[in-house]
Amino acid sequence: MNTNLLELTQRYKTDPESVYNTWFIDNDTRMKAFRSIRRGVLAIVASIKGGTFGNDFKGSPLELVLASITEQKQVFEGAAHPFYWKPKLRIPDIYENDGNKRAFGSFLEACLTAGSADKLVKEILTLDAFRIKGLGPAVANILYFLHPTLMPPFNTAMLNGFNALFEDKKKLGSWTSYLEMRESVVRANEELQPELSKDLGAISGLLFDVGVGKFTLDQDWEKSLQFEKEKREKAMKKRHHEVQEEIKEENEHLRLQFLLTEVGRDLGYDVFVATNDRNKSLNGRSLQFLTLPELPPLGLLPDVAKTVSLIDIIWVSRDSKRIECAFEIEKSTSIYSGMLRLMDLAASLGDRQYDFFLVVPDKREKEVIAQLKRPSFQSSMNVGLRYILFSELEEHCHGLCKFGDDYRILFKLAKDGGCS
Repeated sequence: MNTNLLELTQRYKTDPESVYNTWFIDNDTRMKAFRSIRRGVLAIVASIKGGTFGNDFKGSPLELVLASITEQKQVFEGAAHPFYWKPKLRIPDIYENDGNKRAFGSFLEACLTAGSADKLVKEILTLDAFRIKGLGPAVANILYFLHPTLMPPFNTAMLNGFNALFEDKKKLGSWTSYLEMRESVVRANEELQPELSKDLGAISGLLFDVGVGKFTLDQDWEKSLQFEKEKREKAMKKRHHEVQEEIKEENEHLRLQFLLTEVGRDLGYDVFVATNDRNKSLNGRSLQFLTLPELPPLGLLPDVAKTVSLIDIIWVSRDSKRIECAFEIEKSTSIYSGMLRLMDLAASLGDRQYDFFLVVPDKREKEVIAQLKRPSFQSSMNVGLRYILFSELEEHCHGLCKFGDDYRILFKLAKDGGCS
């Protein structure tokens, strides 16, 4: 094994502000994205087959998939740009060219069911043979979320990191280059085992951090590969600021989880907290001691059950043991993915009417209203989806407990965005 790469990997894993620790390990946004992206890709395929995909990126199901990816701004902030429709350049040519659109849909459908790297590579080469103008390896970011142990994501920063670590001069403009880089990345990841996960997001995060100048092959800053000292320092300051903002958002999210847990218990419900959050503590108190160990049996398919277990807060009747309402607390992440988890839950519970809530920062009110107006969310007949602003929940939480008999007291605060 390359001892320099091993040493670099160990530094990468121990740095609290590395992509490994801020995005790959125990990151709610990353883990929650896998199912929403898979479901979004299914929607793309269905819309292309049904002739409803549209002739622009905006408003298409592809936009929703990229929204779930770009919400992970630590790594994928610009991932949607290659898919924007540029009419003057006619790229990417999958919006107005029906043949190309069908080829893209067939590619995604085949990748959804592919069970091996060889099958995925074959589908990539088949798509590449169509020579669709402007449609290139940016699609690999979608493939990563479908097959995280088989296909690594790639962007400009990862490319820079790859070229630096592997002493190469690859360009990310062709599928051929991507597949060559993939081979090197997979081989290096195998050699690094068990230092890194088999999930290729871990080593791709390392490439990203090297690509932005955060890590180098040696500790001597003056010999830092191809990066100037000023650029490195700027990258590190930016990363530090992003990490501090993420910590602030996580604390706000946790505080509101505690608040909704306490309100639910005061109103007479048992409370289920997302499985990936329940071990967290605030001011010496742990959610673990306030939450149900598991949800009542719902007869859900395994992948749906996993998604439902990540919903931030669910209130359960102590008498009937049935779900009464649920909450998703949004931060700077995609509101769409939180709504999708709530809709998954509603679709799995039968025909009874349910009331679910998004709890959102005041500054995102316009965004949540726009999402609530999407036809896909208005068409569900068995769920009333409303939103509550952070400020109003905090201001009136004690009154809810004092004057309310059940979850319907929340209707005093909740809004439907004018979609009812």
